[in-house]
Amino acid sequence: MVSAERAFPGRAEPVLATPTMHRVLGTEVHSTPAGCEEAYLALGCFWGAEKLFWQLDGVRVTAAGYQGGFTPNPTYEEVCFAGRTGHAETVRVVFDPSVVSYADLLKVFFENHDPTQGMRQGNDVGTQYRSAIFTTSPAQAETAKVMKERFADALAEKGFGEITTELVDAPEFFWAEDYHQQYLDANPNGYCPVHSTGVKCGPI
Repeated sequence: MVSAERAFPGRAEPVLATPTMHRVLGTEVHSTPAGCEEAYLALGCFWGAEKLFWQLDGVRVTAAGYQGGFTPNPTYEEVCFAGRTGHAETVRVVFDPSVVSYADLLKVFFENHDPTQGMRQGNDVGTQYRSAIFTTSPAQAETAKVMKERFADALAEKGFGEITTELVDAPEFFWAEDYHQQYLDANPNGYCPVHSTGVKCGPI
């Protein structure tokens, strides 16, 4: 992990400043519709991760972005090629809790990547691919703690190592460039590795 002192200085202006409509859901990707909550989840490459969540009933907005580092308004090149921002590729999920619960989202999160790999997912190596849950409330933090412990037990039964998922209060989220938003809708044959362990999280 890069230190704050060695991280790129970033910029004042966001890289996705103008209103951008979700290619699949038709909502504005910066928005939070009334009655909805936000979740921030990092589980490797954000292209495939975002698609996982926009397909769920009750999810109103998704967006690809960067979180958990030091550089304000980073670019993809700074995060993923230079590796000097400290950010993880993260998906912002805006959901209607009357339709889909936060625990439901975490079940999808844990079952669709390998949370034991540390700073990588498969052949994607680097701090930007780490597993992380960035919570927005004490209730989310408690739910995430319980789900993490439950899935750790399920993984241990199948011979996997300890979960390395970072669980912290959500820092500022920075939207990624427009071409990353709903990337697999615009590029249906795009790179989309699956790193699931095959282990199920169990009943919620």
